[in-house]
Amino acid sequence: MEKVAKTLDARGKFCPIPVMETAKAINEVKVGEVLEVLATDPAADPDIKAWAKRMGHEVILSEKTPEGYLRILIKRLK
Repeated sequence: MEKVAKTLDARGKFCPIPVMETAKAINEVKVGEVLEVLATDPAADPDIKAWAKRMGHEVILSEKTPEGYLRILIKRLK
């Protein structure tokens, strides 16, 4: 289990806000650290995965929690 360096709570926000906030928050963790993103917008999953791939970061986990929201862990690679 990866240690989370920062959590971004984007629940209740809709596209493109979760991706924009993720792009800002990734700069607040060091290279090699993990950013946890919580979101309720179903579009956040493919959007954040596409953004991470484009920016050269790694999505190490994407899951739906028992509470029904999305939890995505992104490792900053550069």
